[in-house]
Amino acid sequence: MAASTKRPGADTDLGSFGGLFDLKKAGYRDPLLVACTDGVGTKLLVAAASQVYDTVGIDLVAMCVNDLVVQGAEPLFFLDYFATGCLDLDSASGIIDGIAGGCREAGCALIGGETAEMPDLYVGNEYDLSGFAVGAVERDRVLPNLTAITAGDLIVGLRSSGFHANGYSLIRKVLSSKNLFLSQPAPFDPKVSLGQALLVPTRIYVKQCLKLHRAGLVKAFAHITGGGFIENIPRVLPQGLAGEIEAKSIPLPNMMKWFGELGSISPLEMARTFNCGIGMIAIVSESNVAKARKALEELDDDAIVLGRIVTTDTNEQVVYKDVDALRARK
Repeated sequence: MAASTKRPGADTDLGSFGGLFDLKKAGYRDPLLVACTDGVGTKLLVAAASQVYDTVGIDLVAMCVNDLVVQGAEPLFFLDYFATGCLDLDSASGIIDGIAGGCREAGCALIGGETAEMPDLYVGNEYDLSGFAVGAVERDRVLPNLTAITAGDLIVGLRSSGFHANGYSLIRKVLSSKNLFLSQPAPFDPKVSLGQALLVPTRIYVKQCLKLHRAGLVKAFAHITGGGFIENIPRVLPQGLAGEIEAKSIPLPNMMKWFGELGSISPLEMARTFNCGIGMIAIVSESNVAKARKALEELDDDAIVLGRIVTTDTNEQVVYKDVDALRARK
């Protein structure tokens, strides 16, 4: 599985005490390294209850490499940490298979990791996952380009595949309070079970983001994870500017609309907790939006204009216009 992820710069085999990577062979002249670490959170409990393991491996890679690429960095290599009370080879191999699949999609090599069996810390087949990704970006290509972002730039979104790997403690709490089971048909899509719908893996945006960045079409990216637009967009904006979002333009998936109604979650809280159908944000000058759309179409993706950058004299850096549209729209 790991061998299937090899790429220029990653030529050594597993089994040593550390993984080697050759930046020169990867084609960099004056690189900065970017490192990220993340996990899958309590989505692992949904996977364990559903006895589905490969999708959370993809989630693990996605949560790391999507953070890397917003810096303008290309993911180069990945390591995983898998801890369990009692190692089950079938579930472990399923997880590693998912990790390898995520690495192939992201273009990074799986060069090592750690498997720890700790029966005194985890009960039975309980397990936890962490991931570590390292990427590189040329020194003069680091994002966000704060000096270039100006009022009038457009906020462009790329669709999510679902809840990704955020908010599952709340999701599980609401499902339990309503006596809903993962094995039953999903109320919003009876063709699949509720567990299958919740375990759709996080989208990996590396190809899309790198293509836009290498074409010089973006000023910043923001990975929309926990905290939604409200907490993640301000991380890439300079002081004095804010993102003004047209809530009616957000493609709220049926699954999230159903869940918001089921849990009586206010539209603003939905926007603060979940991605609401958008997993990655790009800030693009209005003159480059058509080119960005064309570049994404070549990857069978699309760009959704969600709003624009505006000036602000407050500390509020994300403003929703008609946030109730997140609940009211059918």
